[in-house]
Amino acid sequence: VQLQAFGGGLVQAGGSLRLSCAASGRTFSNYIMGWFRQAPGKEREFVGSINWSVGRVVYADSAEGRFTISRDKVKNTGYLQLNSLKPEDTAIYYCAAYHRGQTEYSVWGQGTQVTVSS
Repeated sequence: VQLQAFGGGLVQAGGSLRLSCAASGRTFSNYIMGWFRQAPGKEREFVGSINWSVGRVVYADSAEGRFTISRDKVKNTGYLQLNSLKPEDTAIYYCAAYHRGQTEYSVWGQGTQVTVSS
């Protein structure tokens, strides 16, 4: 499986962005797709994840209420909708995945930069 994240950019505070993560290489139905972010000088942070098969979503507390994770099984693409963005949301956002038989994320996309100006 390979992942490619895109959709980042520069946005003003209060604005929105939708990040996409395209999965390719093999059937993705038995995977969990996660979203992470890493701000300058900080450790990588879990944002949320989605069970590709059933669509169950888990969010980090920092993402609850502002961010929405979804997926399009036909397009084999996951999405991270970012709303009400704040300057502290500035980070490189990554998508990652692991097979349901695993316990750790084993596949990572290249990351996409999100910059929120005040």
